Amino acid sequence: MSLAGVGVLSAAGLSLLPSMASAAPCSDVEVVFARGTGEAPGLGITGTPLVKNIKSALPGRTVSSYAVDYAANFSQTSAGPGATDMTNRVRSTAASCPDTSFVLGGYSQGGSVTDIALGIRTQLGTGRAIPAELAGRVKAVVVFGNPLRLSGRTIASAGDVFGPRAKEFCNTGDPVCGNGRNGTAHLTYHLNGSVERGARFAAERIGRG
Repeated sequence: MSLAGVGVLSAAGLSLLPSMASAAPCSDVEVVFARGTGEAPGLGITGTPLVKNIKSALPGRTVSSYAVDYAANFSQTSAGPGATDMTNRVRSTAASCPDTSFVLGGYSQGGSVTDIALGIRTQLGTGRAIPAELAGRVKAVVVFGNPLRLSGRTIASAGDVFGPRAKEFCNTGDPVCGNGRNGTAHLTYHLNGSVERGARFAAERIGRG
């Protein structure tokens, strides 16, 4: 099954959740998340509950969110521009809010957006990467159904800077990250506990300072 085909499943088979808009400026933590192929603009079916769970896991801290502004198109050509938007958001927020930490993440093609923003080369284009001087502000990376795995790589194996801060989820049978044939496996990260585990990982990383 092609990535575009799975995107059709996502677009046609699920009722998409609305985006959770960024709250007050200069929050303690900002989650910058890229939705999957075919999803309506916003945080999407995994990003929305991820933000909700990170907020619940960090009582006493302010958590805002930003939905990466990119096409998430079926032709899989928008990951590069998405990465540039993700990086630009981190750069602008970091400049305005020197105490804000970041959690980056994505689902499906949004995983490729995240890869490129982290400086990882993929087959889905190129875009602006997060500059080295801001790498320390990125406390955690959480991705779901990342196509990078189809090339035999993970964020952890692709680099020492962000690898230890990354949590990656790939369901058995997922055609987008696991070369499987079960399209449903690609659509259930928000239902099988993966989102909750990703949120706990991010909160623990934030807690370490």
